[in-house]
Amino acid sequence: MSGQHAFAAALLAPRLDPPAGLHGRGGRGAGRRFDIYRNNVVASLIAAMETGFPVVRALVGAEFFTAMAGEFVRAHPPSSPRLMLYGTAFPVFLAAFAPVAHLGYLADVARLELALRESYHAADATPLDPRILTTYTAEDLARMRLRLAPALRLIRSDWPVLGIWQAHHGGRPPQPGPQDVLIARPGFDPVPLLLPQGGGAVIAALKEGKSLGSALECADSEFQDSDILELLNILLKHGAICGFQGEGHNA
Repeated sequence: MSGQHAFAAALLAPRLDPPAGLHGRGGRGAGRRFDIYRNNVVASLIAAMETGFPVVRALVGAEFFTAMAGEFVRAHPPSSPRLMLYGTAFPVFLAAFAPVAHLGYLADVARLELALRESYHAADATPLDPRILTTYTAEDLARMRLRLAPALRLIRSDWPVLGIWQAHHGGRPPQPGPQDVLIARPGFDPVPLLLPQGGGAVIAALKEGKSLGSALECADSEFQDSDILELLNILLKHGAICGFQGEGHNA
């Protein structure tokens, strides 16, 4: 193990001794000083987790979250000095973390909070002018593949994940049931939006590059014809479409 790897490993493993050759002033051992530095590093990473997942923290309590985040930090050290998106593996970690196995929704809440951060830091894109749609026939539109904004994210959950998130931001208590959530960024801040029931399958197909017509064929059985206009209105109103292309048409 190289000196750098040994140093990094010791930072997140409290039982490991300081790396060989690391000394304090006057050649004295760096044990106590290194312990202080190690504690500060772990504390800063836990603080980043608290900032990134405030609803998860509220759901489990501050003390438990600190302990749980410490477990995560030691198992998943940051791969980049930029901590703005630290915690990408946290939803998967929560899904396998036995002490919260009874909170089946917790991993999806973490996915939602992570997606909101990702959307915030995504690249900008100019939204499509909705008036352009009037220049195409229904057949043309069905063949086209939408260019979705880089900030768009989709969360599909068996739980009322948006309702849980909203309840912790002053909303009403969530009603039971699955929810599909679209995250768009019409301005500077991302917005989580509840999709019509079954609409998540359509968005997932569009994200895979399917044409609008093919994506609508992927809709769940709950998705009604009247939901098509609602879904398109959500996408257009919140700047989630930045263009489209298909069979000789480009915009």
